[in-house]
Amino acid sequence: MILLGFADCVLNLRWRYKLIMPFFASLPLVVCYTGPTSIMVPAFLRHSLGSLVDVGLLYHLYMILYAIFTTNAINIYAGVNGIEVGQSIVTACGVAFYNVLELSLIPMDRAEERFYHIFSLSLILPFIGVSLALFKYNKYPSRVFVGDTYTYFAGMVFAVVGILGHFTKTLLLLFIPQILNFMLSLPQLIGIIYCPRHRLPKLNEKTLKLECVSNHHTIINAFLRVCGPTNEKQTVNMLLLFQLLCCTVGLVLRYRFSDFLFG
Repeated sequence: MILLGFADCVLNLRWRYKLIMPFFASLPLVVCYTGPTSIMVPAFLRHSLGSLVDVGLLYHLYMILYAIFTTNAINIYAGVNGIEVGQSIVTACGVAFYNVLELSLIPMDRAEERFYHIFSLSLILPFIGVSLALFKYNKYPSRVFVGDTYTYFAGMVFAVVGILGHFTKTLLLLFIPQILNFMLSLPQLIGIIYCPRHRLPKLNEKTLKLECVSNHHTIINAFLRVCGPTNEKQTVNMLLLFQLLCCTVGLVLRYRFSDFLFG
């Protein structure tokens, strides 16, 4: 994925290649997966479907699509100093908190379940460390620009910990801003609306504030449309605060709503 990110920065790859390359990059991950391929059925459907349904190869297809989504979700939520690395740090801290919380709840005799969260921590904690060091130089005013090289790398890290750690649904709850950004971007990504190469907000050189560009459908422009022109540092800080809020809400839903839905 680092190679794809570098190639994208240098060659300006088309979107179709950005979908194809993660497919091949995710194949070793799918091959290494030895866990269950069953999905838990919601409580209100169990009388007809049972508690678990084995979807077999469809689960492997789901993992491939999941990896494609996470890598591109970070990549398209970008464009202002610190947002790429900042959102990754906040989400990764949410993952680490979830892993630690699960380890405190899972009994010691359930070693396999505990192993998945320990494995996730062994990847996500070093990722947080290197990302914090990078954020020092990437935040506004940036001295290092991460480009697509970091965003694809970060997205694949989340795909690996989510899939091999067996908490893909929980990870999606931590990706609420990325999902919202994807939904806003979808008409442009699939060609219904013209999609420029870079969908950045406009910098007003007189006020030094970012302004919304109406035909750039991203969560950054949506924020500026609602809140009005804002300087870049404040914009990033508010978006990262929104990411933190969504991660908190996602974890609350994970422990409150899941009991209601799955029993």
